[in-house]
Amino acid sequence: MKKHNYKINIEWTGNEGSGTLNYKAYNRSHEIIADGKYDKINGSSDPSFLGDQTKYNPEDLFLSSLSACHMLFYLHLCSVNKIIVTEYLDTATGVMEETDQGSGKFTKVTLNPKVKITDGAMIEKANKLHIEANKLCFIANSCNFTILHKPMTTIE
Repeated sequence: MKKHNYKINIEWTGNEGSGTLNYKAYNRSHEIIADGKYDKINGSSDPSFLGDQTKYNPEDLFLSSLSACHMLFYLHLCSVNKIIVTEYLDTATGVMEETDQGSGKFTKVTLNPKVKITDGAMIEKANKLHIEANKLCFIANSCNFTILHKPMTTIE
């Protein structure tokens, strides 16, 4: 079995002078930085938890990671199956349920990829490849809930 290792740096940038004196005394802003990457990602918490809505929150990044991983495996499968994809756009949605104690978890994610291909005879095959991509996706394989797929494939 081949192992891959990852490293990411999270730096809290939200100390507004008194640290975490109380729940409202600090900002949830942080930077996500990885050695050798082009740019940092400005993060915060979800606005429901006093975060900055203009920045990515962990839930956004989780959903985007799942969507991107699926897309990359899907494009690979299309390539090896001689399906030419010219456009791919996914508007992924997710539902997270929060408990009374303040914890929570994702219970549902739906990927809604809109894919354009060059050969109309391959639409059915192109749609079926989403099932295979889900089986291969590292992020999907790490989830404990069902990931739904509602692809819409059209010809260019």
